[in-house]
Amino acid sequence: MSTIGYPNWAVDMADVGAIYPFQGWEIPMVVAGVVFWLAWHRIQFVREGQHLEEARKQVIDHERIQKSVERY
Repeated sequence: MSTIGYPNWAVDMADVGAIYPFQGWEIPMVVAGVVFWLAWHRIQFVREGQHLEEARKQVIDHERIQKSVERY
């Protein structure tokens, strides 16, 4: 199995063109990469939003603030 399009390397190297894997899959791979990139940013945005919301709730937890004030 060859991913570069040449099953046999016993050829004239002058006739060899591009030698990278998955030739002809450039456009689908770019589309998949952009979709992955956007999905990753969306997941990061949601998770960071949840983390910041939990941090905000902890900061303005009135019972914890009251206990801290009463402790001093």
